[in-house]
Amino acid sequence: MRRAWGWALAVVIVAGVTARGQQDTSTIGVPTVLTPRSAADSVLDARTSAVASQLRCPVCQGLSIQDSPSELAQSMRSLVHDQLAAGKTPDEVKAYFVSKYGEWILLAPKPHGFNLVAYAVPMLVVLGGGCVIVLAVRRWTGGVAHDGVGGAA
Repeated sequence: MRRAWGWALAVVIVAGVTARGQQDTSTIGVPTVLTPRSAADSVLDARTSAVASQLRCPVCQGLSIQDSPSELAQSMRSLVHDQLAAGKTPDEVKAYFVSKYGEWILLAPKPHGFNLVAYAVPMLVVLGGGCVIVLAVRRWTGGVAHDGVGGAA
């Protein structure tokens, strides 16, 4: 009989430990109620992600602070979140970072002055490449017709 009580007690203890591991409990053992996030929090997180994806990580340099795993990027994201929560506009937040780091911090520089080169060069390269392809195709197709290959002898 003692053995049966011992096994029953062991089962109750194991069941209690398993059930406690499945619940989210606070430090005093009372289960906490998980509330769904409000729509305002979701909107703020979306705005934070949008602004953070436009700012360059000073550590990774090729990544935005949204995509970077560095500690500095995490603190910068937190700062973006706090400023947006305080009521600043995304442009004001970006202007703050530009004042601290310079225009380099923006992943997409504003198209003015020397920065126009960054926007114009890719278009010029594509147009130049298209012209080279057109000229090459004309030369290849034109050369075949003038050589008399395929014609009557």
